[in-house]
Amino acid sequence: MNTATATRLVATRELMVKIKDKAFLISTALFLLIAIVSTVVPLLIGGAASSVAVADSGAATALRAAGLEVREVADDTAAEQLVRAGDVDAAVVAGNPLPRVLAMDNAPGDVVDALSTTPQVELLNPDAVNPVLAFLVPFAFAIVFFFTSLTFGLQIAQSVTEEKQTRVVEILVAAVPTRALLAGKVIAGGILALAQIALIAVVVVVGTQLTDNGGLLALLGPAIGWFVPFFVVGFVMLAALWAAMGALVNRQEDINSVSMPLQVVAMLPFFLVVFLNDNKAMMTLLSYIPFASPTAMPVRLFTGDAAAWEPLVALAILIVATIALVLVGARVYEGSLLRTNGKTSFGAAFRDRESRRLADLNSR
Repeated sequence: MNTATATRLVATRELMVKIKDKAFLISTALFLLIAIVSTVVPLLIGGAASSVAVADSGAATALRAAGLEVREVADDTAAEQLVRAGDVDAAVVAGNPLPRVLAMDNAPGDVVDALSTTPQVELLNPDAVNPVLAFLVPFAFAIVFFFTSLTFGLQIAQSVTEEKQTRVVEILVAAVPTRALLAGKVIAGGILALAQIALIAVVVVVGTQLTDNGGLLALLGPAIGWFVPFFVVGFVMLAALWAAMGALVNRQEDINSVSMPLQVVAMLPFFLVVFLNDNKAMMTLLSYIPFASPTAMPVRLFTGDAAAWEPLVALAILIVATIALVLVGARVYEGSLLRTNGKTSFGAAFRDRESRRLADLNSR
């Protein structure tokens, strides 16, 4: 049996087993819920009554009658200053011939509707991202990549350890090449993870269309489009390392202790992107670091902070890092897969030429 055929058989088996797994079904439902919340909540929050500054007493009376929070000021200049300071959502100022409504980044529909005539609306900062979206979108990208890679990565490690614990791996290695076992598991996990991402993307697109939030779809489109290749490459990188972690131990109970460094490496970018997404310098740095770029670069594309060439460079760096780490993971996997005498250190597995030689002989 050649390597390609063996890889396909292993991947098919892994798919059939994992697609029925409760963890896969629960994580899919959770991510879909996050996608729905990310597209609907901003509209619900945005539907609250606006606060408005106005100098004209007649306009103030009309606005109060509509249930808006009105703040009367001395003149139009003071009203505009309150908007820029963030003290009110909008201001109604004199215009020719109709009054004007001033707002920072979003036209306040309730203020426009409350006036007897439709005014001219002028956005003082039209390119600004809605502050609710500015938090939800980075959080959504970060949580999807982190939990998907963690969930499927842990499943790959558990599968490898289970085969070692039951000694099935000795039969498998005698039948198929060791590299085919590793490749099949990574491919199966990648297919399921990518299916989740595609389903989430469909829900986001449909949700934005149903809520008539076309501006959001225009902002999210490029970010989601780039998130997919970054996710696929980043997942392959982590999946190979997870398989290596699973091969280092003989019991399921030992996986967490051995894989803790990998969990920390995957977890740090999640918190950095969520809590530092408004720090442009930090986000620029993170978008070029392989473990963080699958999340950081799409976020920068969403906020408009990344130039057109930057995702290409970041993806190239991620691909190079992935190739290097996959080779390392494969070497550790082969060097520890047939060792059944307790835990194997990462360094010992990496240096163990004898185990890799036996794996090659068995595969022949």
